Amino acid sequence: MFERRKGAHARNHAAPARGNHTDPARRNHAAAPARRRRAAPRKRAAASRKRAVPWTRRLRPAYPRPGRRGFRRWVPSWRQTLGSVLTAGGLLTALVAIMYVRTEIPADLNAFATQQDNVYYWADGTEMARTGEVNRQDLDIRKVPEKVRWAALAAENETFYSDSGISVSGMTRAVTRMVTGGSTQGGSTITQQYVKNAYLNQDQTFSRKFTEMFIAIKLDNQMSKDEILEGYLNTSWYGRGTYGIQRASHAYYGKDVSQLNASEGAFLAALLKGAGLFDPSLGPNNHERAVERWNWILDRMVTIGKLSKEERAGYTTFPEPQAPPKPAGLTGQTGYLVDTARAYVSAHTEVSDHDFDLGGYQIRTTFEKPRMDALTKAVAEASGRLDAEKRDADKDVRIGAASVTTDGRVVALYGGPGYLKQGFNDANSSVVPAGTSFTPFVYAAALREGVLKERGKPRTPVSPATVYNGDDKISLLTPEGPYWSRSGKIVKAVNDGGKSWGRITLKEAVAQSVNTPMMQLGMDVGLDQVGDTAVAAGLLKNSLGQKLPGFSLGTATPSAIRMAGAYGTFAAGGLHSEPYSVDKLSRNGNPVPVEKPAAERVLPAKVAGAVDDALREAVLRGSATTAKAAGAGAAGKTGTAQDNKSAWFAGYRDKVSTAVSLSRIDPKSQELQPLDGLAGAAKGTLGSTIPIDIWTKYMTARTG
Repeated sequence: MFERRKGAHARNHAAPARGNHTDPARRNHAAAPARRRRAAPRKRAAASRKRAVPWTRRLRPAYPRPGRRGFRRWVPSWRQTLGSVLTAGGLLTALVAIMYVRTEIPADLNAFATQQDNVYYWADGTEMARTGEVNRQDLDIRKVPEKVRWAALAAENETFYSDSGISVSGMTRAVTRMVTGGSTQGGSTITQQYVKNAYLNQDQTFSRKFTEMFIAIKLDNQMSKDEILEGYLNTSWYGRGTYGIQRASHAYYGKDVSQLNASEGAFLAALLKGAGLFDPSLGPNNHERAVERWNWILDRMVTIGKLSKEERAGYTTFPEPQAPPKPAGLTGQTGYLVDTARAYVSAHTEVSDHDFDLGGYQIRTTFEKPRMDALTKAVAEASGRLDAEKRDADKDVRIGAASVTTDGRVVALYGGPGYLKQGFNDANSSVVPAGTSFTPFVYAAALREGVLKERGKPRTPVSPATVYNGDDKISLLTPEGPYWSRSGKIVKAVNDGGKSWGRITLKEAVAQSVNTPMMQLGMDVGLDQVGDTAVAAGLLKNSLGQKLPGFSLGTATPSAIRMAGAYGTFAAGGLHSEPYSVDKLSRNGNPVPVEKPAAERVLPAKVAGAVDDALREAVLRGSATTAKAAGAGAAGKTGTAQDNKSAWFAGYRDKVSTAVSLSRIDPKSQELQPLDGLAGAAKGTLGSTIPIDIWTKYMTARTG
């Protein structure tokens, strides 16, 4: 019986496997041991695999996210986002902390006071002049009037006394500009500017910006605000070779900084944005910018509560600074040479005015001392006939001269009676009409372009043998007929002295300086074409003036340097090189790149050769026979303005071209005066022989 019950019990336990009427809980309970037995090996294998994976991989977030479909697999969870932000923030904080600790404030300031002068050398390497020593004097902040201080703060950093030494927004803006390739911006507080002035350099680079930022933060923690402001005002560049507000006060107003008022302080504060843009002496645009910023700074001082409205109302007139002082030691012609070379450095290198004023540059010029001495002596001898004390006609005479080689080197110039006496350089002046020394460009244009006699018809070539009417008072013709003036009269061309030359070749008309054929030739070629030829040869476009019939007789006003360079194009067979005055540039012995012109073909060799023949003929048998004394190969052309207000001689021998201009300029009105009676000349005498005399004496002097 026991066995039977046992068998039944066994059957009852086995029954659920064969039927669907068994209790599920009992069924699962019966199957659990089997599942556990089957799962045990899998768990042990998984645990083994987990132990085999490096812990770094186990920390890596599951991404793309498992269990998600489509784009949701790529959307980070909030935990992943928060973790990323915290990680980036921690790394950035650590990086900033490391850079802050590693950045050290330099032990020494930039050595402004010990910078060497800029040294100029003659073409042969011997020293010519020293200029540009750093002009700086430290000053106690307490000696700077409070309103003068606040003018600088209002202009540059009005929150100076409350900020941390850096401007985050400004730095961000500056970096963004550098990244996007925009114009560079400072984006700096006064503390940062002081760091840049005193410890670093002016480069707009990421590394310099970040170094500046960390030094500024450290400096702000170690120095008082007044100490930083004092250092800033003592190291800032104010133009005119000055560093520091004390020297700037003397350079612009001729007095100690303690004597400045708020208005004058506002102007000096304007210079902090860039003296090259705001020094009024550098041109009318600078003056306009200076006045505008001066007004803005004063208004800003009122806004921030550092200047009363009543005092502001009293500052209505711009405090004009005095003229720039002339550097000592640049006596005689040396100052003109230095200014010319300095201007070339500014225009043809990447050296800023700020850096150049720091000094330490060596400038090898193209000027040759023997030629300079010879030209200066020739001017002195030829102009010895002038006597301003006895003759009013000899007063206010201006002479400019320049000597340029066919490869563009300016080897000599005469700028005036002396740099310290007259700072304006007459060799680079563009106010003296060229007169008939301009006619070779008309001739060259005709030979190159041909002439247009009838509108709509093709141009007709001309040659040196082409004949024109050389009579006096001929009517000027255009392709449409006579040329009428605005007063309703036909314009007539006249010759000097009323002389009629009859039928004359173009070559002879140039050589004999006959006006009427040249004026008609200019009309036939086209005055625009004449101007284009003159510019191609070397004259500046802005010196040409209006294109009226008299244009062909030299209403253009080139400088002596440009005229000499343009005549050098004829001497070089149609090749032109722009004039240049700096051969080499270095700083503390390290070469600095400087642009130098390359020769370009601007006229056909045949055209240049024909002009050269006419200019040689002028010296041999024409209007310039005085220059024959210069020897074989001399070529040149005299020039007299139609209103007798200028006289020129431009010419060359071998590879050296020289132009000499003479004029009288009223010192008050700055207007040209007639040359009538100059040097005791008889009434009715046109022009002057002084320019050709200077040229001849110079070209016959021993220069090497």
